[in-house]
Amino acid sequence: MRSIVLACLVAFIGGAAAQTYPSKPIRVFVGYTPGGSADAGIRPLARVLEPLLGQPLVIEYRPGNAGGVAMEAIARAPADGYTLYYFDSGPLTIAPHLNKVGYDPIGSFTHLGHVCGSGSLLAVHPSTPFRTVADVIDISKREPTKWSYGTSGVGGPHHLSGEFFKSVTGAQLLHVPYKGGGPAMTDLMGGQVPMLFSSLGPSVGAVKSGKIRPIAVTSLKRSAAFPDVPTMDEVGLRGFESTAWYGLLGPAGLPAEAVSRLTRAMQIAGQDKALIEQLNATGCDAEILAPAQTVQKIKADFAKWGTVVKDANIKVD
Repeated sequence: MRSIVLACLVAFIGGAAAQTYPSKPIRVFVGYTPGGSADAGIRPLARVLEPLLGQPLVIEYRPGNAGGVAMEAIARAPADGYTLYYFDSGPLTIAPHLNKVGYDPIGSFTHLGHVCGSGSLLAVHPSTPFRTVADVIDISKREPTKWSYGTSGVGGPHHLSGEFFKSVTGAQLLHVPYKGGGPAMTDLMGGQVPMLFSSLGPSVGAVKSGKIRPIAVTSLKRSAAFPDVPTMDEVGLRGFESTAWYGLLGPAGLPAEAVSRLTRAMQIAGQDKALIEQLNATGCDAEILAPAQTVQKIKADFAKWGTVVKDANIKVD
């Protein structure tokens, strides 16, 4: 595999000799503070893309409004290929259903590719009677005022996972929002909340220590972080998928040369085994998709989450 990637790199650089883009460093926005899952994903990706593009990728943090600040900034950025955004899907597929946003999820951007995706983990405290998804559904229906689930906050991907689960199964669960995944996980481990729809990466240690019990993941495929935990689809909820994902985009109207160089580099990066392993280790399962596939995914998720937000009457302050 490494020899294939090196061969692609040599051919790529040789073919790019007569091209002019890029001729200077490329800024890449991240919509969150350093140290989070977005940061963990862009750094190994940047290390692979830099030799392919022949220029450094300079990471610039633009936190605020769950990635929305960076999304609005990139929509207004010069369309020259030197300002990109390593984005998460929420501002494109969920946020427009919750608030007015200053961009169009498709038309305001040049989409360059999906990088990796992560479902939620449904986990419970070991003291609860829940050992399977069927237990959660059946017991919560029998005791409809007793059980709740926590998430990192209202309107986030894990909240949407929980409400989608309720809409599909009829489970009777009260949402308990926290101000972040850390406090939510602390309360789950302490038994203050019986179950959680959580990020995968931060859950690994708690599962290994036995402080929480994993029930299922909400991605269609099993997660590399939890290979022994079944998917919702596998346990009978056919086609159930709820994922948050990352990709690369730029402002609308990027020059054709820039789009070509960037998308070719992304496809070559997708063949790098070490990169795939590094992304998987963060709890975000790697899958480099072409721009057209990425746009299709945005459209499908936008429609799905619009229905969930409306049916669950989700409101944010």
